[in-house]
Amino acid sequence: MTVKTAPAAVAQERTPIVEMRNINVAFGGVRAVDDVSVDLYAGEVVGLVGGNGAGKSTLMKALSGAHPPDSGQIVVDGQIREIRSPTIAQSLGIETIYQTLALAENQTAPANMFLGRELVTRWGMLDDGSMEAATREVMGRLNPLFEGFRQPVQELSGGQRQAVAIARAVHFNARIMIMDEPTAALGPAETAQVRDLIRQLKSEGIGIFLISHDIHDVFDLSDRISVMYHAKIVGTVKRDDVTTDDVLAMIILGKVPEQVTVEERASLH
Repeated sequence: MTVKTAPAAVAQERTPIVEMRNINVAFGGVRAVDDVSVDLYAGEVVGLVGGNGAGKSTLMKALSGAHPPDSGQIVVDGQIREIRSPTIAQSLGIETIYQTLALAENQTAPANMFLGRELVTRWGMLDDGSMEAATREVMGRLNPLFEGFRQPVQELSGGQRQAVAIARAVHFNARIMIMDEPTAALGPAETAQVRDLIRQLKSEGIGIFLISHDIHDVFDLSDRISVMYHAKIVGTVKRDDVTTDDVLAMIILGKVPEQVTVEERASLH
């Protein structure tokens, strides 16, 4: 991992926990991410939205180390970082909660939380007691009603499974979390549980990039919204400064609100 010092910036009250500057990713001759810049502050949710193929997931794969960018800079805590693998990303406190959750279905919540990073006793045996205690401590903060500590996660609800995946990231000191469609295929009650989890993460100072096609999730949870269109950033707006129609116009037409005509706005419905 190469560490370089970022250029000095004008002093501000707050510094982003992560900045992605002029990121480019291409597959063959096709630009999947074209000169994109976004940033994220501690305790903030930035909704990352756009149509299918807009480049959202590819941009986040650049941050997570799953697919390093071809060019551009990623700055974490004021230092330029070369994130060439998910292991490097995790060492910087960057964790990804994929839509598939990457859980071992036949294992319990504690076994999943420590999957690949198991605790062992002095005799080299799995320390199941310590792993369960740690899982109960984290889950007590995130979802106090969670009780499925000793059953396979395949028997848990969708919302509970999300809680297990999030608890794993939190326990291993995530400060920057990428959440990919966290409420997809969940019912109303489970969606409400996941939204509560995200609010709890915010309250603990974790910064979240939220990839979602659900405009209601985006407006309910985000502080700012970054819209991608054909591999580029249309704009980043404060949630309180825009309407759902404004954001839909950015997603569908690739235009910032002030560029949208009355006729174009009417065509969205």
